[in-house]
Amino acid sequence: MNFDLTDEQEMMRDTFARFLDEHSSTARVRKAQETGGFDRALWQGLAQLGAFAMRIPEDAGGMDLGLFDAALLMEEAGRTLVSGPLAEALVAARLLGQFGGQDALLEQVISGEAVVTIAMFDAASRPRQWIAGGPVADGVVARWGSDIVLVRPADATAEPNLATTPIGEINLMQGERVVLGSGDEALGHFAAAIEEWKLYMAVALSGIGRQALTMAAVYAGERKAFGQLIGTFQGISHPLADLLCDVDGAKFLAWKAIRDIFDHSDEAGATVSLAYWYACDAAARAVAQGLHTFGGYGLSNEYDIHLYNLRAKAWPLVAGDPQLALEEAGRRLYAGERAELPASGEVPLDFDLGEEAHQVCQEIAELFATKVTPEQKARFHYSWEGYVPEVHKMLAQHSLLFPGLPQHLSGRNITPYARIAAMGEMERQGYNTPGANVAAMVAMMIDKYGSDELKAEVLPRIVGGDVLCSLGYSEPSCGSDVFAAQCKATQLEDGSWRIDGTKMWTSGANLASYVLMLARTNPDVPKHKGLTMFIVPLKTEGVTVQAVHTFQDERTNITFYDGVVIPDSWRLGEIDGGVKTMSAALELEHGGGFSKVMKAMIEAAEELSREMGLAQEVRTQCRLARSVAHLWISDMLTYRSQWASVEKKPNHGFGPMAKMYSSEKFLSDSRDLLDLTAPLSLSKRQGPAGFLNQCYRHAAGTTIYGGTSEVHRSMVAERGLGLPRTRG
Repeated sequence: MNFDLTDEQEMMRDTFARFLDEHSSTARVRKAQETGGFDRALWQGLAQLGAFAMRIPEDAGGMDLGLFDAALLMEEAGRTLVSGPLAEALVAARLLGQFGGQDALLEQVISGEAVVTIAMFDAASRPRQWIAGGPVADGVVARWGSDIVLVRPADATAEPNLATTPIGEINLMQGERVVLGSGDEALGHFAAAIEEWKLYMAVALSGIGRQALTMAAVYAGERKAFGQLIGTFQGISHPLADLLCDVDGAKFLAWKAIRDIFDHSDEAGATVSLAYWYACDAAARAVAQGLHTFGGYGLSNEYDIHLYNLRAKAWPLVAGDPQLALEEAGRRLYAGERAELPASGEVPLDFDLGEEAHQVCQEIAELFATKVTPEQKARFHYSWEGYVPEVHKMLAQHSLLFPGLPQHLSGRNITPYARIAAMGEMERQGYNTPGANVAAMVAMMIDKYGSDELKAEVLPRIVGGDVLCSLGYSEPSCGSDVFAAQCKATQLEDGSWRIDGTKMWTSGANLASYVLMLARTNPDVPKHKGLTMFIVPLKTEGVTVQAVHTFQDERTNITFYDGVVIPDSWRLGEIDGGVKTMSAALELEHGGGFSKVMKAMIEAAEELSREMGLAQEVRTQCRLARSVAHLWISDMLTYRSQWASVEKKPNHGFGPMAKMYSSEKFLSDSRDLLDLTAPLSLSKRQGPAGFLNQCYRHAAGTTIYGGTSEVHRSMVAERGLGLPRTRG
């Protein structure tokens, strides 16, 4: 897996970024607006850096760089609101190079002396159309029926428009027209250029959106209201955190599209459409929230945020309603529509987990096919209630139960990406393992902080797959604020400990042998300093486990501890050192989402749509395609989090972003797909209807498990946007 750029790409991006910071500052953008929104000096500077030669074939005098290289430029162009039709010029210049016969013009384009752009619609049926850069263009490449033509506009006049960009409504019937190529191959080149434009626009809009959020975060970290920085208000910080996931997701969807093109994936065409549609929507919402953060000042021409608000909407609308791209994605996914795609060039991105990962997944699939009975599979469930002791033990015997643990605990040296793949494959087999995940955490803590007694008596039972452990963190009064725990541990004269109190949401306590207990041992110090961790046998006298059933077909528990006495040897770590002890759990890989169940949910909705005769309706295709976009973005955010963790990269809240985004989209899509397939989705009958029904109920819990979405939004706001702390 790789999210890194090559050294050459890093250098190129930094070069363009430095140049644009100086020559496309907001002061320069404002100055360009005075003359129609085009900065010719900026244009020529970009030419000197090789911008317009990037995608032109070498035999036509260009650099023949890849889509990803040009996308890096376009992200910086979006961030700095470049004053000129850069995306259109890149694809038009490539077309001139591909068709040939326009050497003089192409040379002027490469040098920045001439501007070429592209018309989005077939001029044979729409000769008059809005064209980005039309008023300053020396040539427009357009489709004219079965021909691709170069038009030198004769009536290219600018007019006031939404964002004061150099666009105009041009009559392509007026002006010199030269045929560049004809027939299927020529039309294919042009169609591919439009797809390339969509990708450039997607990353540019992502750049606009992210910069607007950055500006809003800086402002929120300086402006005070009611005596506090407004960035500490969750009403300010949480929407910005949501939108950071969206604009990053838009970029990564475009990255996936580029990689899909490189891999000749069947998903490539649909991914292009979805990346463009999603970026249009995400950027529009991001700039609107950014402006809103500034309050009344955001409406003032003196503040730069309004420039981003207008540009985010104006840039893509030259191609018409962005919602049409969602319909297009639906046809490409569900109606067999094919797309002509550009050559990708070299792509450093890689979202594959590697050969060892594939081998481990194959081994797990074979075990489930040969060692797990249909009766056992019928007991599988996404919750703790899906625990099947025989399967749990079988995986331990094959050293696959705890792939995230080091070899001396797991029995096998599995590399990090293979560990990720192994856990994903178990989900694909339908065997969710919350019990195994908690057991792995407890095993790690005992191995690092446990006494010799715990290591001899408890640890072998855990890693051997003979017992489960549950977590005793949350309490009825503190929820996600585990450091507010009041369950009390009092040390007795003989050194043993007496535990009294209540724990809530002790999932698996009815199945487990031990609970990992966070207890208050010192009430006279700050709350996070007075906690100690213990292992408590659940069969000990004084422990009561009471069932709590949820509407998700899931059981959790409330557990009561009344004078429960355990020896000091069952303490983990130092007295009052519980927070440090908890850190051992962080050594396990984090950053997962809910992509596997989201994918299964979409497949169930597809099946039910076919059964109901809805599959060919546009509304059905659009809504399924939207869910697919959310699924793929969830994957990409998870990949980034996993990659950053494995490769020890700076991590700006990537794990919380992946978890929060996927759980929230799982919830919203489960609701929408339940609506789409109503009334059959009301049923709990076996099959896709019952599964969709369950997904709707399951999804509600995913926004709460492991910390609520609100907790994760605060983490994203603080780590990803640098906002002040939003929690007490």
